[in-house]
Amino acid sequence: MKVLVADGLAPDGVRRLAERAEVVVREGLAEDQLVRALADVDALIVRSRTRVTARALARAPRLRVVARAGVGTDNIDVDAATRLGILVLNTPESSTISTAEHTMAMMLALARHLPAAHLAASRGDWRREPFTGVELYGKTLGIVGLGKIGSEVARRAAAFGMRVVAADPYVAAERAAQVGAEVLALDEVLARSDVLSLHAPLTPATHHLLGRSQFARMKRGALLVNCARGGLVDEDALLAALEEGVVAGAALDVMEREPPHDSPLLRHPRVILTPHLGASTEEAQRRVAVEVADQVLAALEGRPVRGAVNAPALRDETWQRLRPFVDLARMMGAVACQLAEGQVREVELAYAGDLASHDGAPLRAGFLAGLLEPVLDQPVNLINASVVARERGIALAEVRREDGEDSASALRVRVETSGAAVVIAGTVVGGREPRITCLDGYRMDLAPSPIMLLVWNEDRPGMIGRVGTLLGGADVNIASMHVGRDHPRGRALMVLGLDDPVPPEVAEELGRLPGILKVRVVQLQEHRPLPGADPPPS
Repeated sequence: MKVLVADGLAPDGVRRLAERAEVVVREGLAEDQLVRALADVDALIVRSRTRVTARALARAPRLRVVARAGVGTDNIDVDAATRLGILVLNTPESSTISTAEHTMAMMLALARHLPAAHLAASRGDWRREPFTGVELYGKTLGIVGLGKIGSEVARRAAAFGMRVVAADPYVAAERAAQVGAEVLALDEVLARSDVLSLHAPLTPATHHLLGRSQFARMKRGALLVNCARGGLVDEDALLAALEEGVVAGAALDVMEREPPHDSPLLRHPRVILTPHLGASTEEAQRRVAVEVADQVLAALEGRPVRGAVNAPALRDETWQRLRPFVDLARMMGAVACQLAEGQVREVELAYAGDLASHDGAPLRAGFLAGLLEPVLDQPVNLINASVVARERGIALAEVRREDGEDSASALRVRVETSGAAVVIAGTVVGGREPRITCLDGYRMDLAPSPIMLLVWNEDRPGMIGRVGTLLGGADVNIASMHVGRDHPRGRALMVLGLDDPVPPEVAEELGRLPGILKVRVVQLQEHRPLPGADPPPS
């Protein structure tokens, strides 16, 4: 086996590779140089500098594995690798401990004014009074995002005698209890926390997760620690909260723009800043090198691997049958993600007809990708879908009903939450067109649209007209409409496909109309193809 290391890797990792493979280390390769270097290579290891393009991959006949020594894979054309049957790996857990420890260090430095005290003492000012701090013991730590790093912070905070509450709708209460945390709604976490620590991924849904309204809900005098992503915090709102005394101090390892050349937070007396040091430890760098080496060797030798970003493609004939249903499952997951309320506890997938005779793994992956990807910073695919759900305490169940070869294939999903369950059923028409056949208990034949307005209402004359009139007045164009109801003059669900986004104030006004019970806007994003969705070239 031959492995090309195209970016810097700690010596321990190189030695581990060299025990069982020929290793070539060549750094700083341009695309043409990389193409030539990959001609006889079985595996490629990169960090963030080397760009692994579709052209380079297509000219690497022996290449079976591309591994990123780190988390992100933006510099790797994952879709091209998948189409070529090349496995892409990363090492998402290598910096977990380092980042958790840095979080605790920032928390302690903030609580005890350590940077300011050091600066004063180094200048000969030996006064204690200006630097009287607070203890962590007995305080309440709020954690936003109880993934791997958030869980490690929770364990360490418990050792300091802190009470831990957490906001994460995709972690079950039982799983949170294992790390000593109580799961609450975000607003309640904000209101209870003496110290708030952020560990959520940065997604469109979590961008500026902490803004003016969230800071207003925080306990006055609370401390903020952010060692996750800078974009989670509206920095203007944080500055205002500091000036108003709502936030007593902030410790930030990340900023929305890095380096933050002109941010007023740089000079604020109650802000501690470090230059994105969460993973910057000798141990983390050694760990990532050894981990990526072990994973590459395992993949080349046909052994199970962790950290797979994509999955080996299934056989062509299998994907010809399943791919439309995988796309359907992913779309249903995205709808369920936006309709679910409370903590997700269990997901049940029921397969009917010919669909029940196939392996359910791709369908599970598709649904979980739609359900979880909007709230996670890692891919959910054929390899890791069940693991990701299990790590968050989400139970998975499957039901199969084969009613004969001519029975129509259909998929039904049920998402159990701490609130109300979400039930969606669907099928594929003509071998390629997805349809939702049941939504929230209402039968319909719905062709999903990128923007959908769901209106639960009393089934009485004039309801459709009221909704249409209000949307028309806001210049929102209706492209399609589907209505389902439980019985005449009972309750109904109106689903409108729209050409334009619905302004929040319009949605709120709709919800106040007489006879309207609930309003929800669902948006379906364009996704990159699921890993493994395209068969390998023949």
